[in-house]
Parts: sequence; C-alpha cells; structure tokens
Amino acid sequence: MKVSVALLLELGIILAALSLLGTLARRFTLSPIPLYLLAGLALGEGGIAPVPAAGPFVETGAGIGVVLLLLVLGLEFTVPEFTASLRRHLPSGAVDLVLNATPGAVAGWLLGLDATGILTLAGVTYISSSGIIARLLSDLRRLGNRETPAVLSVLVLEDFAMAAFLPLLAVVAAGGTWRQALLGVLMALGAVLAALAVSYWWGHHLGRALLHLRPDAEQLLLRVLGVTLIVAALAEAAHISAAVGAFIVGLSLTGEAADRARQVLSPLRDLFAAVFFLSVGLSVRPETLLPVLPAALLLGVVTALTKLAAGWYAARREGAGHRGRLRAGTALIARGEFSLVMIGLVGVRQDRLGALAAGYVLLLAVTGPVLTRFAGTRPAPSAGKGRQVHTGGDTAGR
Repeated sequence: MKVSVALLLELGIILAALSLLGTLARRFTLSPIPLYLLAGLALGEGGIAPVPAAGPFVETGAGIGVVLLLLVLGLEFTVPEFTASLRRHLPSGAVDLVLNATPGAVAGWLLGLDATGILTLAGVTYISSSGIIARLLSDLRRLGNRETPAVLSVLVLEDFAMAAFLPLLAVVAAGGTWRQALLGVLMALGAVLAALAVSYWWGHHLGRALLHLRPDAEQLLLRVLGVTLIVAALAEAAHISAAVGAFIVGLSLTGEAADRARQVLSPLRDLFAAVFFLSVGLSVRPETLLPVLPAALLLGVVTALTKLAAGWYAARREGAGHRGRLRAGTALIARGEFSLVMIGLVGVRQDRLGALAAGYVLLLAVTGPVLTRFAGTRPAPSAGKGRQVHTGGDTAGR
C-alpha cells in the first residue's frame, strides 16, 4: 500500500507542533486550546504554512474528536442524575436562548442580511461549543464542581435545540415550505426523546454487554468506540448532533464499565480533541478576518456578556455561589463546531455572513478558554496566613 509522503510529513509536523504548544500552555497552567486554535489559523489556507495534504485527515479527525469529547464527558454522570438536572434547568435553557439568539438576529438585521442570514446569525451567537467546553472542564479539573451540572445541562439543551433548529435552517435556506420545516423539526425532536428514553430504561444493559467475557483493553476500546460511532451516525442521520448521541452513550455506562472506558479512551480522546481544535482554526481564512473584525469584536463582547448572564442564572439555580456562577458563565462563552456547521448549511451565497461568523467563532473560541481559566479562582492568600491557594474550581460552589 502506497502512503503519501506529504501526508505523513505534514501530520508529523502538526503533531510535533501541537505537543510543543501544549507543553508551553501547561507550563503557565493554561489550557492549550487557544494555542491549538491559533495554530490552525496559521496552518490553514492563506496562513503562513498551509498543510493541504493533511486537510482531509484533520476534517475527519475533528468529527471523531467531538464525539470522543462528549462520550468521555457523559461517562462522568448517570442518566437519572442528568435527566433530573435537565428538568431543573429548562428555565435556564430558555434564558440562554433569549439572551444569546437575540443579539445575532439584531446584528443580522442591522447588517441588511436576508431572512436566512438573520436566522443563521441568531443560531451562531446562541450555541456554545460543546467540544471546547468539555475539554476545558476536564483540563481545569472542574467536572466535580457544584456549577458543572448547570453548565452541562445548558449545553445539552442547546444541542437539543439544534436538533430542531438545523432542519428548520436547512429548509429555509433551500426555499422550502413551512410544512416541510415543521415536519423536519418534529422528526428530530421525536428522535431525541426516543434516544433518551432508550438510554434511561435500557442503558444499563449496554455496560454489561461491553464487559461480557471480561475483554482486555484493546477489545474494550474497539467495543466502546464501535458502539459510540454507530450511535453517533444514527443521531446525525436523524438530524440530531452526533455529539448528543455520543453523550447519551456515555451516560448509559456506569460503574466498572464507565471506569474502564475512561481509561482506554483518554489517550485517543486527547489526540482527536487536539485535531478538532486545530480544525476550527483551519476553517478560517486569515485574509477574510480584517474587514469583519470590528463587527465580530462588538458582537463578541455583547454575547460574551449575555452568555455570562445565562451561565450565572443557571449556576444560581444549581445552588452555586458567586465564584461558581462566574465560572459557569465564562465556561459557556466559547463558540465552535455548530456555528461553523450552520455556515455550511446556508451555502456560498452568504459570503459576508460566513466571514463574520468565522471571525466571531475564532475570537470567542480563543478568548473563552482564557477567561474561563482565570474566572472564579481563589485569590492568593496574604503573606503569613499560610492558606492553600486554589487555582481550580471548588466542589462546594462557594
């Protein structure tokens, strides 16, 4: 079998560069995500060192990265815990929708976009990046924090909303009728509810099946990854996010199955997650950013504040204190994969919208993790008091 020399060389350079950037970030106790995103910007088309041969691999790997990030995140929780959290945070989801879709719709109207453009920009400013936030919570060791269930509930409610929104946007962009749009929305919502019901009532059988005959690490990895990709594909075919499908698989695994799955999946998740963050930067052409930078900056500032307000409200409902609410709000700022998917749906006739959305996504994908890193951490103690310094979150949600 002939192997492309260019592909191997470019992938080797990419992985070595990501390793150096990750080491640099960890030296300063930062998440490497912003550096990965900027590396993608430099390596993409129009950047300082394009990598055309590696492009198809990065694009495919990015999709797998999102699936693995949400799968491993789902392993931290159980279906009963999470469904209870979802019910508690339905008002949080409504507040999030109103606060964050409105600025995008208003901006689209002020920019003179058509109905499709206005609807798309509303979706772009509404949806946070599940992939980026999932990795952030893990990097910053905040999965056990008091506010984390609120953050996850808002993210999953957003993904459920996207299950209805994406079919609607696709029909509107294609010039379809309202009946077609309504049918697509109903089918997608029905599929989401069916998947949750199956996971709730029969999900525990999945763990037993995966551990049948006490598989070794290799066999368990193949089983878990195979099942997850199948469910993710079915979710995508039903116009649900593949990430939501992977998250539901993670929720279904508990006890020994969840513990062993985390062990075998962690290295693979880290590899493909880095590829995903790189791909977000690769999707942006640097020369398109300058003309739309003022509008992207203004929209970014406004919607960073509205996400902060939405996260603050959700964390308060969870019983978190002021620092926990601040951590929740800043964690939701990052935008990413769904926003770029929406731009792809509306097609090339929305060039101005595409440039604005790409600049906006890159801006918040880079600044969001930085703000999250420093938000809500304990201040350093005064000299002589001898108190331990917390650089991460606390589980009491003070």
